[in-house]
Amino acid sequence: MSEPRSHTRTGGCQCGRIRYSVALASDDAYFCHCRMCQRATGGVAAAFVQVKATDIAWEHEPDWYHSSPIARRPFCSACGTPLGFAFVDGEGMDLTVGSFDDPSAFRPVAHAGAESLHEAWLDTRALPRHRSEATPSVADRWKAAGLPVPD
Repeated sequence: MSEPRSHTRTGGCQCGRIRYSVALASDDAYFCHCRMCQRATGGVAAAFVQVKATDIAWEHEPDWYHSSPIARRPFCSACGTPLGFAFVDGEGMDLTVGSFDDPSAFRPVAHAGAESLHEAWLDTRALPRHRSEATPSVADRWKAAGLPVPD
């Protein structure tokens, strides 16, 4: 059996103050549905990639919030982007999938914190889909600002 090949991915916060690169062994990701992650991200779940803390190279050290006696979370205090999760006594940490420059390669392989999982939010394939550039309330504001609608 061959060893998984490591590859490097980059990411950061919305404003660009916090940037990182990280060596990954796989493109596996997971959802955490616990109430702490829901509150920390403002979403119904957090999407994470598990990494070794020593495999992350921060161009600018993130701010850290001690969200509980057992965990802390990196974030950007300038724009508010949540960047991850780490146990205070662990070697690893999790980076938010959405903070990667290209999150499209990651695939969810598990659900954690399932006690707080909201089933209605899992399979949304039947819901209508609206693209930002085709939504007047969004597209018109970007146009008025003299900018294209971002991806």
